Amino acid sequence: MDISNKTVPGTSISPISLPIEGMTCASCVGRVEAALRKVHGVASVAVNLATERAEVRPSGHGSVDRAALVQAVEKAGYDVPAQTIELSVEGMTCASCVGRVERALQAVPGVSQATVNLATERATVRGVAATEALLAAIGKAGYEARNLDSITLSGDDNAEARKDAERVALKRDLLIASALALPVVILEMGSHLLPSMHHWVMENVGQGLSWQLQFVLTTLVLLVPGRRFYTKGLPALLRLAPDMNSLVAVGTLAAYGYSLVATFMPHLLPAGTVNVYYEAAAVIVALILSGRFLEAQAKGRTSQAIQRLVGLQAKVAHVVRGGRAIDIPVAEVVAGDVLEVRPGERIPVDGEVIEGVSYVDESMITGEPVPVKKARGNAVVGGTVNQRGALSLRATAVGGQTVLAQIIRLVEQAQASKLPIQAVVDKVTMWFVPAVMAAATATFLVWLAFGPSPALTFAMVNAVAVLIIACPCAMGLATPTSIMVGTGRGAELGVLFRKGEALQVLKDARVVALDKTGTLTEGRPTLTDLEVGTGFERAHVLARIAAVESRSEHPIARAIVEATEKAGIDIPAITQFESITGMGVRALVDGIRVEVGADRYMRLLGLDVESFEQTAQRLGAEGKSPLYAAIDGRLAAIVAVADPVKPGTPIAIAALHQLGLKVAMVTGDNKRTANAIAARLGIDEVVAEVLPAGKVEAIQRLRGAYGPVAFVGDGINDAPALAEADVGLAIGTGTDVAVEAADVVLMSGSLQGVPNAIALSKATIGNIRQNLFWAFAYNTALVPVAAGILYPAYGVLLSPVFAAGAMALSSVFVLGNALRLRGFKPPLHE
Repeated sequence: MDISNKTVPGTSISPISLPIEGMTCASCVGRVEAALRKVHGVASVAVNLATERAEVRPSGHGSVDRAALVQAVEKAGYDVPAQTIELSVEGMTCASCVGRVERALQAVPGVSQATVNLATERATVRGVAATEALLAAIGKAGYEARNLDSITLSGDDNAEARKDAERVALKRDLLIASALALPVVILEMGSHLLPSMHHWVMENVGQGLSWQLQFVLTTLVLLVPGRRFYTKGLPALLRLAPDMNSLVAVGTLAAYGYSLVATFMPHLLPAGTVNVYYEAAAVIVALILSGRFLEAQAKGRTSQAIQRLVGLQAKVAHVVRGGRAIDIPVAEVVAGDVLEVRPGERIPVDGEVIEGVSYVDESMITGEPVPVKKARGNAVVGGTVNQRGALSLRATAVGGQTVLAQIIRLVEQAQASKLPIQAVVDKVTMWFVPAVMAAATATFLVWLAFGPSPALTFAMVNAVAVLIIACPCAMGLATPTSIMVGTGRGAELGVLFRKGEALQVLKDARVVALDKTGTLTEGRPTLTDLEVGTGFERAHVLARIAAVESRSEHPIARAIVEATEKAGIDIPAITQFESITGMGVRALVDGIRVEVGADRYMRLLGLDVESFEQTAQRLGAEGKSPLYAAIDGRLAAIVAVADPVKPGTPIAIAALHQLGLKVAMVTGDNKRTANAIAARLGIDEVVAEVLPAGKVEAIQRLRGAYGPVAFVGDGINDAPALAEADVGLAIGTGTDVAVEAADVVLMSGSLQGVPNAIALSKATIGNIRQNLFWAFAYNTALVPVAAGILYPAYGVLLSPVFAAGAMALSSVFVLGNALRLRGFKPPLHE
């Protein structure tokens, strides 16, 4: 055989691009190029220091082993970082298929991790292996696969078209199988159930002709709609890797083959065993096709959350080119383009408003239904809906870089991940189908040796029933379908699970630790209190305080100035500004002296602050530091600036307590302020004045005292704590969803997303456990029944037909139960 033109899996005759880490200078480039040129089959190498990539071209018709290239780079002292490749896998039907594909991928050199999802029909592979090697490994395992490009907002149209075509084909085959199987059931089962029917068949058709008609109809069922089971199941059996299709193929062929002998060569069978089971073979095919069709319909509904997210993308953008707006596809918009957004339209891409004022419905990002005001300088997110005003904006992120694209990517990654609970299923299903084949064989032999007459008939029927009822479809669908629906529902509520594992771990949290600034509070100083003395007018006093503070860059000063401007009060000009260290500031405003500072500054000026004593005590209890203002030598006002608590925080903390959780505050702020806020909100424990490293230690202490910890922070400053916690939740990151340290991203700035995420975690894992219980209990209970264990005591046998119906219903039950999560109601509606 000529193998000169054959390509070994893992090799490539196309140019190979390798990412390389660790290069710092031109000499590194030369070293890497020299190392790669030594690899057999390499014609040329170009290494780019700026992009940190090597482009390798094979020589002539030769091929290059990617693993050898990686090894050469590593031997030279540099690294080839692992990449994540997503593959679409066709032909998987049950949990054993998943295990088989995973093992095939993990055996490819260079693969560090491989996970396969039956519900999404995708494989996620991490490592340095070539895509061609991965596709070849899946093909060798008996399945078809293709590479999926990076997730984009256009969605995987080919995959959707393929799934639609599959549903159409299943419906067609189901109708054909049902139409052909119905006469077989009437001729055979009707004769058994109705004596009058039996007499009519014997008198008008005859047993021989009846069996021959059943033979023709059943043969058509197996050859046309049932062909899919044999073209996939029998090759898998020959590879010693049986799957669900193998079980169906062996079971139906056993019933069909036995009936064939009984019809045309009855003399080969022992006396008393001549009977036909055409109806079993035909109806089993029809029932399993009905289960497959219902599965396909339900799977389509599980992925609707992703489809809805993709559908949020506008199709057309009004881009300003040459001084006028022209309509172009959103895919052609580039960063920096100026776009017009008209009332009622979806915003095409992420951008910054440069002209116009409007309100934008951002509920698809934040989960909050109240439209947000947008004006010049404000950021807007692609996919959100403009209300009544017209906006002009400059595109800042397009394509896969938009917030919506990142959300889709996060949801897809969570749906493709495996939970720790799935490990139990994987261990069982690895050996399940071979065990079923062994159980069916044992059933046949036991009935043949010890069964009543006709023993051969009993042996064959019960063995077929075992093969059919034990198909592990429900096991394979139990976990991934719940994850798909649960994470999709979370995305609709503004809760993004970056890692599927967080779904399982979050429900076990016993304490929720919260950062203060930006999580419990708004994250910026705001003027919260202004009380003026007798004889002073509020707006007049505020204007003069703001005038003096306008010269200062202190956050408190900026908060006072912003509050004044927001109130529409004009800030007058000042002269002779002076800052008194440790005391305060003073200046002349319209020729009048104005002083602002602490109580000690007022006493230095000879002013008595006793008139504001009660107010000062109240502010101190709230953790606020009061300032005083004097105008023209008279005490005019007491002022407080603080970081206010977010409106939804008290409700959220109450909801966490109702869930039975301890709530702790971990903050770098001073103890007095932290304790005051904790007292107002009912927080159980306070850890204050800690640096980022101290937050990590605090989480470790909380874990030791209470159990698993969920930490909620802003996702950037709290990265060490987010990483240390059992589950890290990033909050208030509406336009920065790719928070690497967090396991869960809460799109809105509201703390109310935390109890919602925990409740969704509990609902999803509860749903998974229900599914797994049903799947395992079903197989555990019914396989022995199908084998005939109840026959000696009760005379009960499970017909292969009923076994097929029960098997189909188990998968539909699991999918239907998972779909209930679409109706999940969060404890707090934002």
